[in-house]
Amino acid sequence: MTGAASGADRNPVDWIAVDWGTSAVRAWVMAADGTVIAARHGDRGMGGLSRDGFEPALLDLVGDALPAHGTVPVICCGMLGSRQGWAEAPYAAVPCAPPGIERATRVATLDRRLDVHILPGIRQDRPADVMRGEETQIAGYLAGDPGFDGVLCLPGTHTKWAHISAGEVVSFRTFMTGEIFALLSQSSVLRHGLDLDGWDDAAFETAVGDAMSRPAGFAAELFSLRAAGLLHDLPGPAATARLSGLLIGLELAGARPHWLGQDVRVIGSGRIAQAYRSALAAQGAPVKLVEGDDMVLKGLAAARAAFAGGTP
Repeated sequence: MTGAASGADRNPVDWIAVDWGTSAVRAWVMAADGTVIAARHGDRGMGGLSRDGFEPALLDLVGDALPAHGTVPVICCGMLGSRQGWAEAPYAAVPCAPPGIERATRVATLDRRLDVHILPGIRQDRPADVMRGEETQIAGYLAGDPGFDGVLCLPGTHTKWAHISAGEVVSFRTFMTGEIFALLSQSSVLRHGLDLDGWDDAAFETAVGDAMSRPAGFAAELFSLRAAGLLHDLPGPAATARLSGLLIGLELAGARPHWLGQDVRVIGSGRIAQAYRSALAAQGAPVKLVEGDDMVLKGLAAARAAFAGGTP
């Protein structure tokens, strides 16, 4: 666990926001005026917990911030609402607004100070697709730009492309680009020639164009990375950027029906978000980068605000 409480004596705890992923969990202890009293991070993700392990893990993370008496709302999103999580929160079906507290699943707890609500994910029947957690990021973005009409790109291990109109998620598509990059860079022969801390903008941009114009040659282009390292001393940063560019270029080719002719927002942070923005801009797409670190918290705060009278 990281993060320390501050100002708890000045700002009593009003509620707790939780984003629980497969490998990690984030929590924010919140005051009624929207102030973050404490931000916490833990490594006890859904993937390492049994169903009866979630409450103890939550108490380890934020238990010291709970009052001695009374009940604190805990509003959660992410993989703890999956079938393998704390309690399954049924999906809302597109087209729909990002599901709010009125559709949340309430979880029984042994500690009476906890009043836990898990927000649903979103499902799409054709083509089959699901999201858990990203819908709350979308809610956070729409809280600040409710009239947005276009496409939200949420880069990550499983990148989402969501078409938004009239405050609803109309359709979406998931690409496993980030997971494929991790597998190739860590477990394939390509790992020997990469420098995962390095980057080369020109190599990335060229690779995006190559993948989009000649997607059928993708597998051969991958092995050329290895060969170029052996024969021509291709620098590790250039190899890393080219691998990323080939994968993202292939994704952009597949996602073209989602972003072509649309106003696009890339919601994220760091090098990966910048890479998606530059790749889209190179294709002439009207795209803006939106810092994504606080979008989940904004989405959870929107759900908290929806409580009638400010209480569950």
